[in-house]
Amino acid sequence: MNRPAHVLFALCLALVALPTFASDKSAPDLTGLPDLIVSDMLGQQWVVREENLPATFCSVEEGGVTPGIRKLIRFTVTTPNIGDADIYNGDPNTHIAANDGLYEFATCHNHYHFKNYTLYQLIDPNTGFVWKAAKRGFCMLDTDPNPAWLGESAGPNYYLSCGAVGIPGNQGISHGWADTYRFFLGGQYFVLDGGDNQPPVPAGDYILRITVNPPYAPDKKGNCPRFKDPSGLCRQFQESNYLNNVRETIVQIPDHPGRDGVGPLKNEKALGYEPAEHDQ
Repeated sequence: MNRPAHVLFALCLALVALPTFASDKSAPDLTGLPDLIVSDMLGQQWVVREENLPATFCSVEEGGVTPGIRKLIRFTVTTPNIGDADIYNGDPNTHIAANDGLYEFATCHNHYHFKNYTLYQLIDPNTGFVWKAAKRGFCMLDTDPNPAWLGESAGPNYYLSCGAVGIPGNQGISHGWADTYRFFLGGQYFVLDGGDNQPPVPAGDYILRITVNPPYAPDKKGNCPRFKDPSGLCRQFQESNYLNNVRETIVQIPDHPGRDGVGPLKNEKALGYEPAEHDQ
């Protein structure tokens, strides 16, 4: 079908204007410092529902969850890098060989998990009691370009492979990119009915707190295995700003979530299987 010349010209302009995220970046950008945050979309990315968790799910095995119908709150976490340098880990096999403590072997997944990247907490605002999530490890990749309002348009993505035992990976987060763990992935939930040897979560309002690059205490000599922040606490990554690493939202836990669940993602159906990190 013949098209008028002005239509063809407009189509060409549109194609030229489309963003491209091809991986033509040849090396990590380590000039400057990264700056990790938790996306403000957290408040729109959760659901409370009942879900069948079979014994074959890795999160059931790793999280000490009793298989069967469990009451859960699932949630999505996005951690953009808004700094001027990459978070760079490279190949997990190299870290395992160096025995530097950054990665551990996940038997069920048959690959390596990064430790202490993000802390998930469900908090009772009245008592301060904290429940822990089922997730036990992370694989950092460039999964989503940062939204333009964060101040930097995304360049080419570079970190695209978790790797496996004997299979090289390339883990990290480019500046201008984010790492997203969607609500349906393994471990992106808290068990609410006591089926993971934690106390049941009564109906009410709770704080869902996400901390990226969370702090932890130095050893008895005051040393940190990686980096020490200005407050004297340890961090896995050095950043230009540690004051923006926490995001909180209020979630409502009902007695009975019903067939479709409760929350912004209430109409999303369970997959019936459990993808690993970033698998869809």
